[in-house]
Amino acid sequence: MRILHIVTGLASGGAERQLHLLLRHLPAHQQCEVLALTNPGTVAAALRADGVTVHHLGMRGNRDLGALPRLARLVRAGRYDVVHTHLYRAGLYGRLAARLAGVRAVVATEHSLHAGVIEGRPVTRGVKGLYLAAERLGTTTVAVSRQVAQTLHAWGVPPARVELIPNGIDAARYHHPPADRAGTRARLRAELGLPQDGWVIGGIGRLVPGKRFAVLLEALAALDGAARLVLIGEGPERAALERRADELGVRDRLVLTGERDDVPDLLTALDVLAAPSTEETFGLGVLEGLAAGLPVCHSACPALDELPPSAAPQARRIPSEAAAYTAALRDLHHLDDLGTDPLPRPPAVGHYDIVRVAADLGALYDRLARA
Repeated sequence: MRILHIVTGLASGGAERQLHLLLRHLPAHQQCEVLALTNPGTVAAALRADGVTVHHLGMRGNRDLGALPRLARLVRAGRYDVVHTHLYRAGLYGRLAARLAGVRAVVATEHSLHAGVIEGRPVTRGVKGLYLAAERLGTTTVAVSRQVAQTLHAWGVPPARVELIPNGIDAARYHHPPADRAGTRARLRAELGLPQDGWVIGGIGRLVPGKRFAVLLEALAALDGAARLVLIGEGPERAALERRADELGVRDRLVLTGERDDVPDLLTALDVLAAPSTEETFGLGVLEGLAAGLPVCHSACPALDELPPSAAPQARRIPSEAAAYTAALRDLHHLDDLGTDPLPRPPAVGHYDIVRVAADLGALYDRLARA
């Protein structure tokens, strides 16, 4: 079976990293290629290193209509059994191109949808209208959480066209034997310029306003001067965060790693993960922190909302406000028994293991290809 994944870009965001992870765990009979409309970044390089064919369409913007016939020709030439799109622009162009090329099984994963926001942008009448028109060109829309599924239903997408398959994490990659973990922690702290015995807060995600990382800067300014903040990711908000850190007098305590493909290792350098975003549709970063054995403070995580509290006892939900994060982080810092050893892996991590998630997606492909 031949499957083409069409994605808007391949920078190191949550949807892009999730696609990379899924391709490593899908059934062997499903041969996947990836096409980026624009911006092939670190994820494209990682996919190619895994032996995955990555195409780059070179699209110049949302209104580059000339990209559509090129995309349709590529899909037709590839003789794909399934086309699977990811993110808004890829969903519009990819589903239409797949239909023009005669592909019968067309899937789209909705990674980031709220009632009035899609991928961090307000939903206008035009945006919603285009989305629903493109959705009807597809076969199935995959929702990564019940919250996303409920939004799709509220928009008028029939429940029979929506499949709930959550995101997943490669739980095995976050497990480090004690000696290896200590060595990795020391090496990465030295690389990032962090004190070996300091207390380090971390955040994961694209540097965009919706992640609300400025909340963590304000909390950092109120914490003990020995505390450091590491933000793992890249994005258009980087310069604004640096300016805000300068204003707060904490620029020398902030580390911006940029895009990295060694997130499981980087998490060993942290003592706590903080996620102040209020616009999550899944909460992948929170799950990654839990898999790494970190205590987690978060403001939104639909993945955990769907499970009982006992599934993630080390995760604490708090308001996305600087005062709340300051208090919660200060409490964790003062725990005498926190130490540097990882916390026990909670049940939520096993529930969202990528092996289980990829098996469900692979079964969907098989079912659609037989229809």
